[in-house]
Amino acid sequence: MIKLYGFAISNYYNMVKMALLEKGMEFEEVEVRPNQEVDYLSRSPMGKVPCIETEQGFLTETEVIIDYIDSLGLGPSFYPVDAFEKAKVRELIRYLELYIELPARRLYGDVFFGRPASDTEKESVRKELKKGFAALAKLAKFGPYLAGDEMTYADFYFLFSVGLVTRVTKKALDWDVFATEPGIKTLLDLLEQRDSVKSIREDQRQAAAFRP
Repeated sequence: MIKLYGFAISNYYNMVKMALLEKGMEFEEVEVRPNQEVDYLSRSPMGKVPCIETEQGFLTETEVIIDYIDSLGLGPSFYPVDAFEKAKVRELIRYLELYIELPARRLYGDVFFGRPASDTEKESVRKELKKGFAALAKLAKFGPYLAGDEMTYADFYFLFSVGLVTRVTKKALDWDVFATEPGIKTLLDLLEQRDSVKSIREDQRQAAAFRP
């Protein structure tokens, strides 16, 4: 059985968790925060979450983990069969990571941890995110899912990256992404209806309730 290391608030942890739930795979959760302890570094060499433990050893990095899970052939795949369409899903994932989630991460300290960002930093992030959302709008179909009429792994990334980014832009930049970027809220609302996501949200609520 796969062991999934991480914690309920981590967006990348929840992308992997959603994949496991949607595929109906059995797995065990091991709660751990990012750290530099020697024992954990033997599992995740950068000390990041998530990572998974398999019978053959450990794997890190969300996209690598999801590809491994998909390659096992258990439950449905959320990649298209067609090679080009599969590449387009991977392209969407990369854009979400590099041009939306990564720039917004520079303001996580301001929004979630009480470490104010400078106006210069905020405007720099705003500029990058505007480019990122403009690029996403050119690639995404919202038909109703990001890559078309079927849900793909790109939607998992979308839910747990863009969903978080909209909170960051609202609080740090006074920017309502829902008002400026067509299709974002509709797709987020659609994904929130899935049983896997409802389960993840409940786990997040419980984790927040028991936080010291």
